[in-house]
Amino acid sequence: MTTMPYNDKVISLSTRKPFHSGMGERLRATKRQPTRIISITSGKGGVGKTNIVANLGYQLSRAGNRVLILDADLGLGNLDILLGLAPRYNLSHVLLGEKQISDIVIEGPGQIRILPAASGIQELTQLSRDQKMGMLYELDQLLDSVDILLIDSAAGISSNVLDFSVSAQEIMVVVTPEPTSITDAYALMKVLSTKYAEKTCRLIVNQVSSEQEGREIFRQLNLVAQKFLAISMEYFGCILQDENLVRCVKKQRIISQAHPESPATQGFRNLARRTKALPAIKTPQGDSQLFWGHIFQDGAISSKS
Repeated sequence: MTTMPYNDKVISLSTRKPFHSGMGERLRATKRQPTRIISITSGKGGVGKTNIVANLGYQLSRAGNRVLILDADLGLGNLDILLGLAPRYNLSHVLLGEKQISDIVIEGPGQIRILPAASGIQELTQLSRDQKMGMLYELDQLLDSVDILLIDSAAGISSNVLDFSVSAQEIMVVVTPEPTSITDAYALMKVLSTKYAEKTCRLIVNQVSSEQEGREIFRQLNLVAQKFLAISMEYFGCILQDENLVRCVKKQRIISQAHPESPATQGFRNLARRTKALPAIKTPQGDSQLFWGHIFQDGAISSKS
């Protein structure tokens, strides 16, 4: 049975109490082992991005990592639905000041932890600069106990979407073999390069018939990016078409747990292996990084009144 939306009340985010002006100083004074922060995004919706995030998180957790997933599709969150969960609270309660961010964390399969977004609340798609900064500050308070934070970004190129994507040290773009998906992935990388000065991104090709097809999609996109964009692409892997994946979505289960030897699960296992093998974390590279005090620099986040 499909889990129904759990919060359909009309809210006003303008009632949120202002965030304390001393947050920047406290954030810069925080010291911890660095958390690897990875944003997984796409230019087009419907490419299986949330499924990739959930399964990658599951595989990373099974490999011994403490994994937290932020559902950053703030107004149309569906990660909890995909996993068959029904959280009582979500990020709207944090933005309203009704709950601390630690109060809304729920546990998913394989001991992954999840910060659920709201569904059907339009105001959450148009956060102000102060609201974005405040939420990221609160999120920062959880990172002491997290090895890897996965940001399940909404699709598209709006500032509300991309401000969260570029808060990560690494950006992974999901694309499928469909021409519209390829075109929108290029548009996304163009905005990342020209507006946010991002220099690198990794490509995950979903729903392919073979590894060869995945590499061909990467080759096509990379040729155009090298010619017209100041951004370097890396092929990070592919996920094969798998009928078990479709059945698992309908049953609100993740395929990595339900079918551990399936072709798609092997692809997720490979993504997790490559993620663990990434170079050690260094200083954030982009001009728009939001964590580690950069959140409070002028221009770090697009303003919206």
